[in-house]
Amino acid sequence: MFLAWNEIKHSKLRYFLIIGVMALIAYLVFFLIGLAYGLAEDNRTAADKWQADAIVLTDEANVNMSMSMMPADSINDVSAAETAVLGQSPSVAQVNGRNDSLDKINVSIFGIEPDSFIAPNVIDGVMFADDYEAVVDNSMHLEDGVELGDLLYLAGVDKPVKVVGFTDNAKFSISPVLYTTLDTFRDVRFAKSGGIGVKNDIINAIIVRATDHDAANVTVSKSDLKVYPINTYINKLPGYQAQVLTFGLMIGFLVVIAAVVIGIFIYVFTLQKAAIFGVMKAQGISNGYISKAVIIQTLLLAVLGFGLGAGLTLLTALFLPAAVPFRIEALYFGGLFLILVFSSVLGALFSVRTVVKVDPLKAIS
Repeated sequence: MFLAWNEIKHSKLRYFLIIGVMALIAYLVFFLIGLAYGLAEDNRTAADKWQADAIVLTDEANVNMSMSMMPADSINDVSAAETAVLGQSPSVAQVNGRNDSLDKINVSIFGIEPDSFIAPNVIDGVMFADDYEAVVDNSMHLEDGVELGDLLYLAGVDKPVKVVGFTDNAKFSISPVLYTTLDTFRDVRFAKSGGIGVKNDIINAIIVRATDHDAANVTVSKSDLKVYPINTYINKLPGYQAQVLTFGLMIGFLVVIAAVVIGIFIYVFTLQKAAIFGVMKAQGISNGYISKAVIIQTLLLAVLGFGLGAGLTLLTALFLPAAVPFRIEALYFGGLFLILVFSSVLGALFSVRTVVKVDPLKAIS
């Protein structure tokens, strides 16, 4: 530790540049992970808010909630600890009837019962109480300027929906969620196909909390209904799995390449000091002492460099606009930090072999 730290203090510029290179590599990797994680979460945060164990859809819907339609009383055919009905439909909203195409917002309508367990938490305003009132994701406020009391004109429906509250972390398939009554959902869902109010008892899904949180404990008494574990349903969201796999492979390769580059970088850096090691060995300093100093020095550089990279990423996140899907997950960031530090120390361990083989006479000459 003494030798490692004193060498860093003696050659400040050299080690500052090394730490800078490590920090930039870490910054790139951390930032891309934040973007990939944020994009993946925007597909599913509304489903995660249910804290459910399973979902019941029609068998013919092929795990696609939009294609699943059943009578609302199908909830009586489901046996589980807690159940809640849900109507879901994509739509397009215009704020206060503005006609500019830039003001159109793609939204996902969730028709629910306001006292059910899938009702959202309200962070501003109140929960909707009547038809044509809605609680919306606060990204509509941050990104599109929607305020409490604004009127949202939904595609195909003449009567506007009034925004009475905001919730957080409520996106479904990247679109912000608009929570409203089941009747309002049906008006929006069937406005063009059958007329307002025609399909007055249709829902898309039944959300379930199972006994012992095990979807296997959920039973249905109708053959055309099927129970899916909630994670299975989320993985089947259109485009979600392909997106996660694509970004996962891309970041996995990036981490491996970064780890190899850093390992080689440390190895070459240690080789450049072979002459110094030869002099130290000629003075009687043991291989073990020098090797330990190399490893400790690498560990110090890695912690400082990668810590700086993580800090830059957190700082950048403070200035990103709300529209950028960037999220920080401490578990992923911590795991990546340890992987990068480990790869650096591994590169230093390969260097130790070189230190042991240094011949003092050849190094000095």
